Amino acid sequence: MLDLVIKALIYSSGIGIGAAAITLIYSATRTFNFAHASMVTWGFYIVYTFTTLFGGYPEYYLVLAGLFSAFLGVLIYYGVNMWLLRRGASEVTLMMSTLGVDLVIFGFLNVYIDFLHRLVTELKIQTNPRFFVLEPKDPIVPMLGIRLGGIVAPIILVLSIVLLHLFYTRTKTGIAMRASIENPPLATISGINIFTMYLLAWVIGGFLAGLSGGVLSLALTGYNTIGMSIIVSFFAGSIVGGLYSVFGSLFGGLLIGLSEYIGIYLLSIYVGGWITVYRPIIPLAAMAATLLIQPMGLAGIDWRGVAKRLGLLRR
Repeated sequence: MLDLVIKALIYSSGIGIGAAAITLIYSATRTFNFAHASMVTWGFYIVYTFTTLFGGYPEYYLVLAGLFSAFLGVLIYYGVNMWLLRRGASEVTLMMSTLGVDLVIFGFLNVYIDFLHRLVTELKIQTNPRFFVLEPKDPIVPMLGIRLGGIVAPIILVLSIVLLHLFYTRTKTGIAMRASIENPPLATISGINIFTMYLLAWVIGGFLAGLSGGVLSLALTGYNTIGMSIIVSFFAGSIVGGLYSVFGSLFGGLLIGLSEYIGIYLLSIYVGGWITVYRPIIPLAAMAATLLIQPMGLAGIDWRGVAKRLGLLRR
């Protein structure tokens, strides 16, 4: 049971970070980033590559996974997204463009996997880049008796919340980005280069996507389409949390991850193991319910009013 809780924490933390990446890019550039799937997968493979070739724990290379996907974000912005934004492309056009980009990134990913397979074969390393598990390389913390990833993943999630809050509220660049998101024309009149802010959104969003993939590699089996198999959970977390709130998406992704991981476990106990193949229904149902009942997600709820009605705050 403890192992289940630890895996659930790692998984939900990774989903929360990845959901925030989707929301950040969408709120800044109106772009639903479907290339997110391949960016997350690259995070898996960056951690796997360095752990396999240089040793050490997977946690050592999580930042490198984020940096590589941030680089991908820069390429996507300068290669496609910037030109469409300058021409005033619709949200549908922006979204469809990322589908094409995703196919290109996915193609290069498969080329890289083939190269990696030849490399580990020549080096006589007993591993398979096409299907790998990093969990055995995640050490047990002696004093606590739990895996290191179960500590690191929630800490990374909390740090993401704190650092993003400080960035948005305490730095001139963060305030300028918020202004660009809320009112681009007024931000431009104020002297803010909104396209620089869009680039920054892709950099931060890309970093979070790769970081998410690195964190998830501690709980999931890695393969070339892993990002595509969990993309629904990322979008569900983003929508449940609120498409215009990065912080809401962090919590929404955490909620989706926990309900998906623990929910399917409980269902398998009471219904049977066959139910596990229907695991994607949980995030899909949560996403559909949110769009029907509360389209603005968790961020759109008047939590202060709720607290007052419950008697938790004075009127």
